[in-house]
Amino acid sequence: MKYQNKNFYILTGGPGVGKTSVLNELEKSGYTVMPETARAIIKEQMATGGEALPWKSKELYMQLMVEASAESYREAISKNSLLPVFFDRGILDAVCYARMVGLDLSNEIQEIAEHYQYNTKIFIFPPWQGIYKTDEERKQDWKEAEATFEAMKKTYQDYGYEIIEVPKDTVEKRKEFIINRIKQNTSDED
Repeated sequence: MKYQNKNFYILTGGPGVGKTSVLNELEKSGYTVMPETARAIIKEQMATGGEALPWKSKELYMQLMVEASAESYREAISKNSLLPVFFDRGILDAVCYARMVGLDLSNEIQEIAEHYQYNTKIFIFPPWQGIYKTDEERKQDWKEAEATFEAMKKTYQDYGYEIIEVPKDTVEKRKEFIINRIKQNTSDED
């Protein structure tokens, strides 16, 4: 059975583009926000000496990302929110990662990617060198950040999603842009 929830919105893009700051503001405004699974996996694996890290076992890391993203989707369903639910990345972000590092996708991962569907409009944050920085979990350089943005766009488009680019602006204005686009989308559907 395929799930599609028109109320589930993905915020994605390359690393260090301001997604989390906007998601924090959405959460403060009363929206349900599902946190990024990739960073949680990296933190947990680093703390436990695990192998599921992008610089150790890319395949294991990708597998855990897909599983955690599917679990995040199921958890969001259980919340029964009437308001939009925002995801800090989605299942296809793990698929994009696999493509970028040259991993083959198993039939199981393909099925998960096709099984759990979000709203067809995806909010993508473009690379923004003025706010980009690395940290313990984010080790990509600027060129990788730019390449990730392009790969993310292509992956979501390949799966039939429409890309909405979030303008480079203040956190508040970016939040308002997203909410206004959702309201516009909802009124267009009525």
